[in-house]
Amino acid sequence: MIKFLFIFFIIIFGLYVLFSRKPDFFDGETTTATIHFLKDSTQKVQPYAVFSLDGKDTFRAKANYLFRSFQEHEKVTVIYENSNPQNAAVYSWWGYWISWKELLACIIGYFVLFQAAKSIVNNPSPEAVKELEDYANKPKIRQRRYK
Repeated sequence: MIKFLFIFFIIIFGLYVLFSRKPDFFDGETTTATIHFLKDSTQKVQPYAVFSLDGKDTFRAKANYLFRSFQEHEKVTVIYENSNPQNAAVYSWWGYWISWKELLACIIGYFVLFQAAKSIVNNPSPEAVKELEDYANKPKIRQRRYK
């Protein structure tokens, strides 16, 4: 049962990740960007992926992912949607596909739900035990398959 639940969880989490990314993986386009350290609205220096489309407009995407560091002028790939290129994201496994908040929430959620399921199965109520015993002791009447 544990293997089945873990495999089922991985499949559901994989489908969630595949279809919940913003910008959308299926409609998005990729391009190269350069990392620059710029001040944000709180005057804190943050890494941004700066890219331009058709040599006209310049856009920037936040690149401050937990457990990920960049160097100035580092080349990265960004993914964006043509309709909204200012909401681009750095295209990488850690940051775009898997974020630490989602990973932590899924691990905690899996653990809590697994413990709840285990406690329900391991400690059935006396009425449920009696019902199972009555069902097991009930004489089986063999019926014909076809009349």
